[in-house]
Amino acid sequence: MGAERQIKSRERVAKHGEVFTAEREVNAMLDLVKQETERIESRFLEPACGDGNFLIEILRRKLAICETRIHAKQFTQLQYERHAVWAVSSIYGIELLPDNAEACRVRLFTYFQEQYHRLFGEKCKPECEEAVKYILSRNIIMGDALTYRRVDNPKEWIVVSEWSFLGDGMVNRRDYEFSYLVGDSAEADLFSDTPCDTFPPIYFLNINENAYHEKRQ
Repeated sequence: MGAERQIKSRERVAKHGEVFTAEREVNAMLDLVKQETERIESRFLEPACGDGNFLIEILRRKLAICETRIHAKQFTQLQYERHAVWAVSSIYGIELLPDNAEACRVRLFTYFQEQYHRLFGEKCKPECEEAVKYILSRNIIMGDALTYRRVDNPKEWIVVSEWSFLGDGMVNRRDYEFSYLVGDSAEADLFSDTPCDTFPPIYFLNINENAYHEKRQ
């Protein structure tokens, strides 16, 4: 990544302090927790994610592990899909600037889609892509991590979804207010035991916006 890619404009730097981390520094920092970046279930939250320089590298490393298991014949296509969706669900970003947040979602989805189609071609399932797209719509949030409020509606608290993968491809979703996750009472794990919303278990390929119009538990 060239130096010119680290800023979009001097105005944005002056107004928002926006400077993107270069690829070399991103990899050096992630290498400090290399084992965690290669664990599918290990969760990462970037509270000022920009357009996703850190998150795209985390996703790249996680999907590389999934691909290795495909080549070693340890995964079927369905197992790859489940673990790839799981990898996406473990990545969270909060971003103040709406254009960056949208660019981050698109960037992560495009990378997932490229790897998925490269491996499986015509066997790719639209519902798998829809699951990833919906999870990213929840996990990459337009918000201010300092005030805990959403950018698009400052009266609303930032809410973060926990995706817990169970046996047989089932997934539990529980939502938490971000302010409680990072407050004085926050524990080592990203999520506490006091969700503000709990949803019925759902099969991972059925995760989409319409699925959550059903009555909550």
